[in-house]
Amino acid sequence: MFKNILFDLDGTVANSAEGITKCAQYGLAAMGIDEPDLEKLKLFIGPPLRASYMKYWGLTEEQAELGTEKYRERYHNIGIYEQYIFPGMEDLLKDLSNTDKKVGLCTGKPEVYARRIVDHFHLTDYLQDIAGSTLDGKMDNKATVVAKSLTNFNITSEEEKACTYLVGDRKEDILAAHANGIKAIGVRFGFAVEGELEEAGADIIVDTVEDLRKLLLE
Repeated sequence: MFKNILFDLDGTVANSAEGITKCAQYGLAAMGIDEPDLEKLKLFIGPPLRASYMKYWGLTEEQAELGTEKYRERYHNIGIYEQYIFPGMEDLLKDLSNTDKKVGLCTGKPEVYARRIVDHFHLTDYLQDIAGSTLDGKMDNKATVVAKSLTNFNITSEEEKACTYLVGDRKEDILAAHANGIKAIGVRFGFAVEGELEEAGADIIVDTVEDLRKLLLE
């Protein structure tokens, strides 16, 4: 059933709240906006940066571009490491890599950063593919990244898609999976607000990493 598994990164494999919120805060400060409450900035976890600056803070497209530039200025060597892998997730990826399943990372984060993160946390050997967005914003829609993953794995037939799942924690993940004709597993241990995964139409929802492990391996 679970033959091909694509994992989201932020909020699914890693708890990246500290780095993302502090970098979002740094970007806002460049616009003269002081937001001391990092909890409010968790809205930035998951959706594209530029869109979040415009949607949640009312910035113009030009301001959002500058906010994104400042965000990445801090993220490049500081924020990128202000995160940790969810307990049990490394073991899950390792054990999946020893099966005949195809396992990949599929993230809305720029791929250049995603590769540095999985290398830093020694996860690269467990992943057969890493697909992410581009720095220029041309792949800000998560659905385009999912399409990239499917192409990389040569998953084209309806039969192959029927046993392919994206594991993610936000509505963007669920919608992106369905837009590409595959199913989605929503995880509650990430950053979705109450009811978000259900409203987005997640095919399966799990509460913990252990529940996800049982689903995928047992």
